[in-house]
Amino acid sequence: GQKQRVALSRAILRDPSILVLDEATSALDTQSEYLVQEALEKIMVNRTVIIIAHRLSTIIKADQIAVLDKGRVGEQGTYAELMSIENGIFRRLVSTQTMVDVDE
Repeated sequence: GQKQRVALSRAILRDPSILVLDEATSALDTQSEYLVQEALEKIMVNRTVIIIAHRLSTIIKADQIAVLDKGRVGEQGTYAELMSIENGIFRRLVSTQTMVDVDE
């Protein structure tokens, strides 16, 4: 978690116009993830941010979400749009992840 926070801090200090975050909160506990997410929301304003995430709670507020399925974009839209697809890939992933989180 510490290395991840340092790397993220360095990236933010560089003030890039494009920021790529690959599993930026994966090694963080829930409380630290929340704090990092709050900070990220502030720095994402007026910049292009590409987030690669398996922890779907980190992308709820994304402008656009692309769901990869077997190496291709299977679905694309906002969180609400993707959740409205009854048998959608994204909706199933969120449902599965929510069940796993509750069980842990």
